[in-house]
Amino acid sequence: MRLTPLATAFAGALATFGLSLLAANPVAAQQKPDPQAELIAKHNAIEKELEQVAVIDRKVMIKMRDGKLMAADIYRPKGAGKVPIIFVRTPYNFNFWDVKLGAPRDMTRELDAVKHGYAYVEIQERGHFFSQGNYDILGMPLSDGTDELKWMSSQPWSSGKVGTTGCSSTAEWQLAVVAQNDPALATFNVQGFGAGVGHVGPYYEQGNWYRGGAVQMLFISWIYDYGIQNQVRPMFPSNTSQAELINASHFFDLAPQMPPVDWDKAFWHLPENDIIKSVGGPPGIFETHMPVATGGDMIARAPNDAAWYKGGLWHENMQISKPGLWFMSWFDVSVSPNLAAYNEVRRTAPKAVADQQYAVIAPVLHCAYTRATEHTMIGDLDVGDARFDYNDLVYGWFDHYLKGEDSAVLDKQPKVMYYVMGANRWEKADTWPPAGASTQDLYFTSDGQANTLYGNGKLVAAAPEADHPDQFVYDPANPVPTFGGGGCCQGSAVKFGSYDQRSQEARNDVLVYDSEPFKQGTEVSGPITVTLYVSSSAKDTDFTFKVSDVYPDGRAFNITENIQRMRYRNGYDKPLAWMSPGQVYKVTFQPIDTSYYFRPGHKLRVDISSSNFPRFDRNLNTGGNNYNEDQGVIAHNAIHHDSQHPSKITITVVPNAEPVADAGTSKAD
Repeated sequence: MRLTPLATAFAGALATFGLSLLAANPVAAQQKPDPQAELIAKHNAIEKELEQVAVIDRKVMIKMRDGKLMAADIYRPKGAGKVPIIFVRTPYNFNFWDVKLGAPRDMTRELDAVKHGYAYVEIQERGHFFSQGNYDILGMPLSDGTDELKWMSSQPWSSGKVGTTGCSSTAEWQLAVVAQNDPALATFNVQGFGAGVGHVGPYYEQGNWYRGGAVQMLFISWIYDYGIQNQVRPMFPSNTSQAELINASHFFDLAPQMPPVDWDKAFWHLPENDIIKSVGGPPGIFETHMPVATGGDMIARAPNDAAWYKGGLWHENMQISKPGLWFMSWFDVSVSPNLAAYNEVRRTAPKAVADQQYAVIAPVLHCAYTRATEHTMIGDLDVGDARFDYNDLVYGWFDHYLKGEDSAVLDKQPKVMYYVMGANRWEKADTWPPAGASTQDLYFTSDGQANTLYGNGKLVAAAPEADHPDQFVYDPANPVPTFGGGGCCQGSAVKFGSYDQRSQEARNDVLVYDSEPFKQGTEVSGPITVTLYVSSSAKDTDFTFKVSDVYPDGRAFNITENIQRMRYRNGYDKPLAWMSPGQVYKVTFQPIDTSYYFRPGHKLRVDISSSNFPRFDRNLNTGGNNYNEDQGVIAHNAIHHDSQHPSKITITVVPNAEPVADAGTSKAD
């Protein structure tokens, strides 16, 4: 915002007057600065610098093939001629003016891109804020992406090359659009992108909606908290001029202000399909049939429902033929489908393109890459100095693939760079899992009393001869509460990360199995698979596992976890498989990836149960739809382990891992 001469003179007089007051009142001079005033000053300074170096064109309305208009803000270097484009598309609010602060939004990213010689184009996704149409989570029309690319590449200031970037919902749309093979899209950078991956390999998560057939409840709170069901919302008339939209942006950003919800209580509501309704949320795509490509009514879909294949999710049959930079993290919502997508692209792309796929796997929570510090904390676990210059890598990548420049940064980057937790160091590999890794089986055994950490459950090298089943009661009204793990977006209801699990393991419905202490340091990097032989009194139920590192002093820090709904144990594209009382069934969980170094004297622990709530929804054990039921039944569940029922965990071990000096790596209790 520029000051008029009169305003400048008034501001100068006010500043002089203010200085005289401070000199007369030394107490006032010692008062702490106003954080909001400092923030406003900082944002104004960034905006002023941006105005000096960039051509700014805001609230440009781009017409899609169906006539709907998508809102875009464009920033490009002054006097640079034709430049490549960094393209960011998002359902989140990027209004250039912070209405509540009364100042410009933080424009650091825009300024950074312009200084690097790029046009930075932000486009609001369909059905949000200033963009028209109806939003369809995990099902945006792919034509929007191709129409936007065509528009950008045809602008007189465009070099014709576009690269995409963004994390979470700003990344989830990318892979399916990349697969359209538009000539303008030269490369992509996806970060924390699991919500855009549909079916790949054994995974039918359909954009993180499921895990093992159980609903990941994060979307229920996310849909509400961010006003995603906003099919009824304020909109400007389609003929509103650009100047009017820019002016109106100082007063309205059209962001919904949802009443706060205590999700710790709200997630308990039954039936599940009424949770949003129960907190006063509007009807929409979560539980109602809607006029969008996928039809809405998401909670009623099965993991292989045809609706998942009608929208904007990427599936393994959609070939990608563009260079890609993939960012993932060990404590994200679902790193394994992301890694499966990365491997699938490397397997199916033309060889030249397959060799242009690079992955970075960090030890952080969802989209927290740049928040790593010298002592990166994942909950209560200190995983050491996990800092990495992502910005340098991203611009080195774009300089190479959008400008055609040599990149010293890219030259030294491995195909896979992954962080080994426990060892607390970055490692390099040409593949995932790393070359030379091999699998190792550890078998479950007990005297039939593996309940709680005080039981006698063990992990051993060979399956026991006799079966002493471990039994527990799973009551949907008293599920095992989520405590740590990977995830996001569930408000105060869940603490994600790694925490001492002993309070959970004191429950009688948690079976605990420990390995012998490791005699030498062991790196487990790659997929972990659990195979169980189970029985239940219920027609359908869930089984869960959690893997932890047990310290010599007894603390048990969780590393990863998984769940499997038994009705889907034969496959998500197969008929539902019910259980009969007294019959033993084999179930193999989907592989779940991690990288963790077990120090000498530490043990690997596996907890088995039937719930992890509200990370995943509760199986009500009836064999019904589950989502529209309000009553459950108690299940008497058992784990069998003998030579005929070799229940086991399969880990991936990297040989000759560099030794690590034993040291405390967790916050004091």
